[in-house]
Parts: sequence; C-alpha cells; structure tokens
Amino acid sequence: MATTTPNLWQKLFDRAPSGYRPGVTLEHLRRNLGLAGCQVLEPGRARFTLAGGVAFEVCERTESQLLMHIVVCEFRLVCSARSEGVASLALHHTGAIRRAGLGWKQKGGEAGLLERLRQRLEQDRTLYDALMPLDFKRLRLERAEGQWTVVLEHMGGSEVVNRMPAFRRYIRIDPQQRALLLTALVGLQKLLEEC
Repeated sequence: MATTTPNLWQKLFDRAPSGYRPGVTLEHLRRNLGLAGCQVLEPGRARFTLAGGVAFEVCERTESQLLMHIVVCEFRLVCSARSEGVASLALHHTGAIRRAGLGWKQKGGEAGLLERLRQRLEQDRTLYDALMPLDFKRLRLERAEGQWTVVLEHMGGSEVVNRMPAFRRYIRIDPQQRALLLTALVGLQKLLEEC
C-alpha cells in the first residue's frame, strides 16, 4: 500500500493541467527575447547563449488554479563558485508601494555570506541598477557542489490559459525589461564567480 500511494498521488494531482502544451510558451519567449543563440533541449526547456559567452536555461513550469493555469518561464543560470559549502538565498524588492531597495533572506549557509554578497551587489552599480526596475517574482541563489544556481522568474514571459471562457494570453517581456533581464543575468554570473 505504501508504494501505491505516491503513484496514485502522481496520477491524480501531480500532472500537467488540461490544455498545457509543452514548449508553446517557451517559443513565444524565444521570439520575444530575439536571441540568436538558442538550443531547444526538450519541449519546455531551452538553452540560450549570449554574445559574451554567458549561457542560461529557461524551463517552463505550470501553476494550476481553478479552471485555469499559468505557464511561467524560469531562467536558470549556473556558474562556478569560489568557495565550497551549501547556501540558499532569496532576493526581493523592498517597499510597500514603491520599490525602495533590495532585500535578502538567507535560508542556509555560512553566516557572513549574505553580508558579503549584499555589499558586492551594492558596489556593482550596473547590476544593482538592473535589478531595481526588473519585474521579477522570485530570485533565488543556491550554492552546492562548487557551483551557484540562479533561478529567476520574471513576471513577463508567461502565458495565462483559461478554460472557461476559453482563452490564452502570452504576457511578453517588453524591450526595456529584456535589456534589464539580460544585464542582470550577466552581472549575477560575474558577481557570484567572484564570491
């Protein structure tokens, strides 16, 4: 019985929502970003390479809700870490009505890491100025096995799919947000490789 319960749970609840088409939102995003270096790895997952050699992956993820679902694209950047150890940090905007700054939450890792990263980020004005107006929902930094993984979920680059009434709408990333996103990814790789 114990082995059938997880399988039953997967069959009933842990499946793609009705109407989800793997790779469709990613194709909208690919056209939206307009980057030449794109390699589709599988439906719903692709690798992009920028002119400077920075490479990142984009993965589709679904969020089910009543009679609708949202397909969001997560940007994943992996780079080498200077120091060993495990760390998990989250970055968010501060301010109730207007963005007042960047806040940090440390979920694991050495005590001085958060402060070191915060200081380095504030010194890197290009990266700081890109992150402040960037419309992201989540930004996680995780260190394990000698490498950093950045997971950034932008508010754009997603698709809303409603079943009743039936409609699909892709929420594009505008040119200003595109430039900020790419600058942030390049800046985060540089920052993390130096820490």
